[in-house]
Amino acid sequence: MSTRVLIADDQALVRAGFRKLLESEPDIEVVGEAGDGREAVDQARRIRPTLVLMDIRMPRLDGIEATRRLTANRDGTRVLILTTFGLDQYVYEALCAGASGFMLKDAPPEELIAAVQIVARGDALIAPAVTRSVIEEFVRRSPAPSPPPPTLQELTEREREVLQLLARGLSNAEIAERLVISNGTVKTHVAHLLSKLNLRDRVQAVILAYESGIITAGRND
Repeated sequence: MSTRVLIADDQALVRAGFRKLLESEPDIEVVGEAGDGREAVDQARRIRPTLVLMDIRMPRLDGIEATRRLTANRDGTRVLILTTFGLDQYVYEALCAGASGFMLKDAPPEELIAAVQIVARGDALIAPAVTRSVIEEFVRRSPAPSPPPPTLQELTEREREVLQLLARGLSNAEIAERLVISNGTVKTHVAHLLSKLNLRDRVQAVILAYESGIITAGRND
């Protein structure tokens, strides 16, 4: 089954460039284009794409608010944020709005295609575009940690360890190496902790871990 993509950007030439790039892949289908955030939300609700490539700065409704409205519906459409602006300005806000990934527009074409495929299959693109140092920088600016949600008590000791390493930005392979377990076992632990915490993906898990004080910015242990 092909990945159905909606491209949201206020520049027609940018949309055309992304369309040409994505349609060169046999498993990706561009099903629509939007020139502003409001149009992106309306089209996404109507055609139900797998993924929306979302610019941040657009007229009528910016990409972050459009992302917030789309992910609030919980209809399965995922959002990959694309911007020319620096990560330090927008990444945390975009992720909190519900985006599953964040890429710069000048990333190499192969990285953009890989990002679409990663997010479309249900994973979250935390690295390399969103590095642990950027996440921590935003956490330093955030309010004091909130009390951990009661559901955290449902995690096993191993699931809590996986959550802590995941929040550090480690990949499944890196977590497996650190804990001396298999890649498949890591995937199972991640799936279990997301289910127990009622989280959509790894991005939400990272945010929860920092905001609840499970992970403290600046520590690498």
